Amino acid sequence: MSEVKKQAGRNKGGRPKKNIKQDAFIGVKCSLIEKTLLRQKAKIVGLSLSEYLREVGLKGQAVSKSKAFPKEVLFFTGTLNHLAANLNQVAKKRNRMDVLNALERADLNELSALLKQLAIDIKKYLV
Repeated sequence: MSEVKKQAGRNKGGRPKKNIKQDAFIGVKCSLIEKTLLRQKAKIVGLSLSEYLREVGLKGQAVSKSKAFPKEVLFFTGTLNHLAANLNQVAKKRNRMDVLNALERADLNELSALLKQLAIDIKKYLV
């Protein structure tokens, strides 16, 4: 009997309940073209249509959720992803006790130099 009481008071898990529920519905009539334009504008700022309309209605404008990263940061990220993939391939081969051939060792040395240069470029960018 005590086990039943313990289970009844136990947290079931799942998504926590919101303090203020957004369950009130407002229907807005518009043309198909207007609906399409509103959806496109919401997508540009990274919001759902409901969030976009709520932001515009309450604040007069919608603030973008997504951050625009500078081109250099995107380049650094892409290079690091490329390096990570190559290093993963090398680690996989070494874990199988395979020997690296001359071309693979040369590629590894080139990647090492590229990684060092990338670290220097990142430091220059941040200073």
